[in-house]
Amino acid sequence: MRPPAHAADSALEPVRKRLLRSARADAEELLARTDRETEALLEGARAQAAAILEDARRQGEADAAQGRAAELTRVRRTIRARELDIQRQAYEELGRSTAERVGGLRYRPDYSAMRDRLARRARQLLGPDCEVAEHPLGGIVARAPGRRADCTLDALAARALDRLGAETETLWAP
Repeated sequence: MRPPAHAADSALEPVRKRLLRSARADAEELLARTDRETEALLEGARAQAAAILEDARRQGEADAAQGRAAELTRVRRTIRARELDIQRQAYEELGRSTAERVGGLRYRPDYSAMRDRLARRARQLLGPDCEVAEHPLGGIVARAPGRRADCTLDALAARALDRLGAETETLWAP
């Protein structure tokens, strides 16, 4: 014969309670372990994200510094090119102005004496038998076999300007 159902239930009650306590303890332990693992994963992810952000910040700063350096170099080159262009223009204007002023010597009363001195200088350079001719823009040109002396007013002005050399830089120096 079988014992009544409620008697079997009451006999199993302590086992059932023990199993339930054990299952709850296991579940709580599992939940606690899951919470710890989740927190550890989150902490690792946060650290990795912070490292990625820091690397990105450093790379961004490095890229920006490189960009600034490249832009600064470009700006310096542009400024230097403009300075050189202005200096070239100033030098060319000085050459034009000098040639113009020296060309005006043709109209002075003592021009013939100057022309005679230039002819003597050409004969000193090329010899007394050289051919001497007046240039239409002023001054003279002398020729000897295989040689030529340019004593035109334009050439004299250009040579005078060349002799100034680095002194011309004082025109645009502060």
